[in-house]
Amino acid sequence: MPQHRSRIAAAFLTRGFAPGETIALLLRRQNPAVTFQRIVPLECALTPRYLCWLAHENASGANIYVAANPLRSCSRKRTKESIAEVRHLYLDLDSDGDARLAALRASDAVPTPTAILSTSPGKYQVLWRVEGFDFSMQESTLKLLSVAYGGDPACTDCNRVLRLPGFFNCKYIPSHPVTVEYTCNSISNPSDFRLDMAAPDTVLPLDGIARQKHQGNRTHSEHDWAWVQHELALGKDAAKLTLALASCRSDKPNPLYYAQRTVDVASAKLWLIEGALIADVIAMLEHRRSFEIPAALCSARAREIAHTAQRMIARRRTA
Repeated sequence: MPQHRSRIAAAFLTRGFAPGETIALLLRRQNPAVTFQRIVPLECALTPRYLCWLAHENASGANIYVAANPLRSCSRKRTKESIAEVRHLYLDLDSDGDARLAALRASDAVPTPTAILSTSPGKYQVLWRVEGFDFSMQESTLKLLSVAYGGDPACTDCNRVLRLPGFFNCKYIPSHPVTVEYTCNSISNPSDFRLDMAAPDTVLPLDGIARQKHQGNRTHSEHDWAWVQHELALGKDAAKLTLALASCRSDKPNPLYYAQRTVDVASAKLWLIEGALIADVIAMLEHRRSFEIPAALCSARAREIAHTAQRMIARRRTA
C-alpha cells in the first residue's frame, strides 16, 4: 500500500475517533464470500504493521470497513448494545448520487457534512460528526435524512459500517479507490438538523434536482403537495388520498411513509388555517393513524407534524 494511502486511512480514523477508544473493522471478501471482524483499540489500528496487514487483505480482494461509532471497551461483537455513543450521522447515496449530493450541499435544512466519501463512481457516503444524540434520536434522524435526500433507507442502525478511505472498493473491475473530502471541522447537534424543512412543500426531489413535473418549474414532490392540498380542500378522503399518492410514488424509499406525511402535514395546515386549536389537530392526527402506527410513535409524530404545519403557516405570514 503506497504511503499516501496509508496516511489517508490513518487520518480518517484519527479524525473520527479519540485516543483510547475501541473501534470495529470489518473485512469482507466476495469470492469466496467470507466476512471477518476485528475489534481493536484505535492505537492498534494506526500502527504501520496493522495498516500494512489491512492493505494486504485489500490487495487480496477484501473490502475494508470501519464502524461509524466507537464501541464499549469490553466489546467482542459489533452489536447495537456494544456501541458506546453516537459519533456520526451518515447517509448512503447509492443512486443518482451526484444530483442528490448537489441537492444536499445546497440545502439549509442540514449542516455542512464533516466528510464525504466517494465509494465508487456516482456513489457517496456522507458523514456528520455529532454530539448530543441518543440512539433513538440518531435512528429517527437517519430515517428522515434518507427520505429527504434519497438515501438508502436500510442504513439507519447505530452499528453501521462505512468504507475506509485509502483502500479500494473491490466490487468493481478495476477496483475503485475510496476517497474522502473533508468539508467541515464543526461538530453538529440535533438542533442543526432542521428536517421539518424537508416537509412536502420543500422536500428535495428524490430523482435529482433536475426532475420536474409538467407544471412550470415544480418538482414532483411540489406537485404532489399542491394536489393533496387541493383534494383535501374539496373534502376528499384522507385515507384514499394516502393510498393514491403512495401508489404513484414508487420512486420513494418508503412510498407509504411519504404519502402519510404529505397528507397529514397538508391536513394539519388546513385545520390550523380554519381555526382549529393545535391540541385538536394533534388529536385528529393521532386518531387518523392510530391503527397504522404504534401508539408511542403515533403521539410523538402527531405533535411533530402539527408544529411543522404551524411553522409553515408562520413562515408564509412573515414572507
